[in-house]
Amino acid sequence: MNASRNTQSAPVTLPDFVPVVIIGAGPTGVTAATVLGQFGISCLVLDRHESVYPLPRAVHADDEIYRILARLGVADEFGAHRRSALGLRLLDNDFRVLAEIKRNTEPSANGYPQMNMFDQPELEAMMRTNLKRYQNVVLRGDVEVTSVTQNKPGRVRVSFLDRVRGGEQSVEAAYVFGCDGANSMVRASIGSQMYGLPFQQNWVVIDVDTDAEFNQWEGCHQLCSTQRAGTYMRVGQTRYRWEFQLLDGETAADYQTIEHIEPLIAPWLGETPAGELRLVRVTAYTFRAKVASRWRDRNVFVLGDAAHLTPPFVGQGMAAGLRDALNLTWKVAGVLGGSLPDSVLDTYEQERKSHAAAMILMAASVGAAMTGGGRLGDLARQVLFPRLASFRLPGIRTSAADGVAPGLHRSELVVKSRFPGQLAGSLCPNPILRDGLHLDQIVGNRFAVVTSTALSPTQQQDLSNRGAAVVVVTPDSQLGRWLKQGRATAAIVRPDGAVMQAGKSIQALCDAVPAFSVGQGADIESERR
Repeated sequence: MNASRNTQSAPVTLPDFVPVVIIGAGPTGVTAATVLGQFGISCLVLDRHESVYPLPRAVHADDEIYRILARLGVADEFGAHRRSALGLRLLDNDFRVLAEIKRNTEPSANGYPQMNMFDQPELEAMMRTNLKRYQNVVLRGDVEVTSVTQNKPGRVRVSFLDRVRGGEQSVEAAYVFGCDGANSMVRASIGSQMYGLPFQQNWVVIDVDTDAEFNQWEGCHQLCSTQRAGTYMRVGQTRYRWEFQLLDGETAADYQTIEHIEPLIAPWLGETPAGELRLVRVTAYTFRAKVASRWRDRNVFVLGDAAHLTPPFVGQGMAAGLRDALNLTWKVAGVLGGSLPDSVLDTYEQERKSHAAAMILMAASVGAAMTGGGRLGDLARQVLFPRLASFRLPGIRTSAADGVAPGLHRSELVVKSRFPGQLAGSLCPNPILRDGLHLDQIVGNRFAVVTSTALSPTQQQDLSNRGAAVVVVTPDSQLGRWLKQGRATAAIVRPDGAVMQAGKSIQALCDAVPAFSVGQGADIESERR
């Protein structure tokens, strides 16, 4: 494939075949394209918009998502634009604090702060600029995909209208990723439907810009009220967001001027006159909690909002899509490169669907707890919300205050033991090991064996032949303590940072590491810190 040009200067003609076509160039699609680019896999990204969608949508990234952005290569740019937040406060009708869930502004086990506010158009611009580094990736905008068909084994034909160059074109691919949003035509093409909880709420989202200081607590404020639930947060140096539940008969059209929104946002303005606010946008959203019935049909996959819709109450909508992209891309790269069997592609839905469903359940539960129950609900909130820090959903080991997503379920690439508290399926920590480099930077896009026990020369050579990294740690290091807490002396860490298997038998773990030679990146490192 001729991939010497990118995005604005995409080639006039396309090849007949490309290994991967990605439909949708939002954060999920660009994440997938970037990781494939790192693996040296050629891909074509098609998007209906000519450039980055200019209005803000997502505003929150946790430490795990910051970690993914670092893997893409935009950590410095994101760090310069993001704004740390202190956590979440739940407020009653009189704006008294019912509960506070704190977030640390210092790096977590993932290597980055836990709560980061940002402007989505700025982030997407960073991600697209970074994508231009990969000569094997072409992004073509202002196109409308018309069909995705699988008429030949191992081949997918994608047809689209090019609104810039004119006419209908088509290209064949080995794999297609549908990152085309909630109304996904890719999802429809594989006969998948959305299902989920009977949770649906209509909210108005208000973004404003101002140089004024409101002098509010620097975190997310959740107003828990049956009269009108609401959310306030500072997104950037001059950008603020409010979200309010719409009452019966209301629409976003009722709140299109500063004068109309002032009664809603006045409690947060303090002494700031409403005239100092610049309205960026007002729009209505319907919050839903849904998951696609199928995430794969042969060589076609759905990711992001095409696969799941998450209410925003725990800030995990965009995050789920980035997790999808990171989970799937290395597996496809391994299959295309001949290192991994096709069966590993089944693990994408097995691992991500249950994980996404758990996060959706948590978000819907928090949303319902904020807004339901009438006066009895208000009373229950006053009693229960101060204890929210220890609240746990069934099947999720961590509390709402931990800020830790659930682990992955068992699959061909998550080998769990019979004992509780194991590491398999969880994320490996990402500490700084040396020279300011995080574990992810040293390991790259490879499998790794993290061990507190020295390996023999034969084991070292065998892992090298399989393309794996070796990280040797001392028992008193962060990774050494992590292994000990998981009752293990070594762990196999996958290219996406999740633990494949852990235990005390070094030889058994070495034997279990898959051969994976695609996009090895940096040389194998041994670290003693």
